[in-house]
Amino acid sequence: MQTSDVMVTGAALTPFNRRRDGTGFRDWVVSAFETALGQSGLDRSDIQALYVASESDFFHLQLNPASILATELGLTGVAATRCEGGGASGQIAVHTAARAIQAGAARHVAVVGVDPSASSLSGDAIRELYGFSFDAWTDGVTGLTSTALYALSYQVFAAEHGTTEADLATVTCQNRSNACHNPGAHLHRRDVPQEIADSPPIAAPYRRLHCSPLSDGAAALILSRRDAMPATRATAPKLAGMGAATDHMHLGVRENAGNFAAKTKAMQRASAEVGIGPDEIGIAEIYDAYAGAQLQAIVALGLSAEVSRDLEAGAFAPKGRCAINLSGGLMGQGAPVGATGVGQTATCALILEGRYHPELQPQTLPRYALADTHGGVCTLAAVTILERGSSAS
Repeated sequence: MQTSDVMVTGAALTPFNRRRDGTGFRDWVVSAFETALGQSGLDRSDIQALYVASESDFFHLQLNPASILATELGLTGVAATRCEGGGASGQIAVHTAARAIQAGAARHVAVVGVDPSASSLSGDAIRELYGFSFDAWTDGVTGLTSTALYALSYQVFAAEHGTTEADLATVTCQNRSNACHNPGAHLHRRDVPQEIADSPPIAAPYRRLHCSPLSDGAAALILSRRDAMPATRATAPKLAGMGAATDHMHLGVRENAGNFAAKTKAMQRASAEVGIGPDEIGIAEIYDAYAGAQLQAIVALGLSAEVSRDLEAGAFAPKGRCAINLSGGLMGQGAPVGATGVGQTATCALILEGRYHPELQPQTLPRYALADTHGGVCTLAAVTILERGSSAS
């Protein structure tokens, strides 16, 4: 039914970086929310519910952040829900908010994602906390790092698909190059293959420059039921399809430790809601915590059957058939965990309306865009397909 269509009437991101200016997570959320609300053409009083994505209380040292942020945003009285799913927290919040609109529980809702992943704790403390994003009994307490687990998974994938160190370098260089045109990106640096190869090893085959940085930041969305959105927002894109799935927590139990099977299922569910195949996706913001994870995601999402060949041919470059991580992705734009999935969706929405950063904005607007996240080593996956508004051109 058209009345249950969920439209992105407002979308905004703060810069993703390491904050040293005395601001905190409340300030960042207020900034992103106010920008998104202004874009939506709605009043604060129109917002009926708030959904907050935040991975860990340890980052911002605030239990019950949804209630706190409702007050900070001037939304006292609305329903407030916190959503958490590791790296997928932001997309889980988007899905939860959209389903509420589809169910008739609200006409306009706000989604915000935030985490001070860079400035609140030391790098060693953050890495230790991330170890508990996996199974605390078998992984976290052993000191096993997320990088080591991702590296093990990628080694299996690379052996099966024939991807190389040159492919990892291509992903790294492309994402960081895109980020140089994104004024809100954490890393404005142009890496070259030799520099990547010379960076310190972390867990084979990953070196430091194959990894995403720890970042601070926030992102916000205003979602509206189609028949309730302001007439001024005729170009607003639609959340056309959503899908989520889980896999076994432990790599050793999976049928194939290198496959992101949960991502495949999530994509199939989202595609079924839209009625399209992966080949119709024109741009994608993909969860690239590590360079190899992007290659694994491309295959799992059905965007390529020959990922190394397509990567070399420029299929995922800014002017390729499916431009990937125009924002710079996690590797370039940055990775404040709770803000990541919300920010990906916001980026896709802005691109589909022609509102993105000029040097990254495609001249021809694609019809469909994909926002992709996961938590753990793709233990929990969540993807969203957005469709260009009928009035956008």
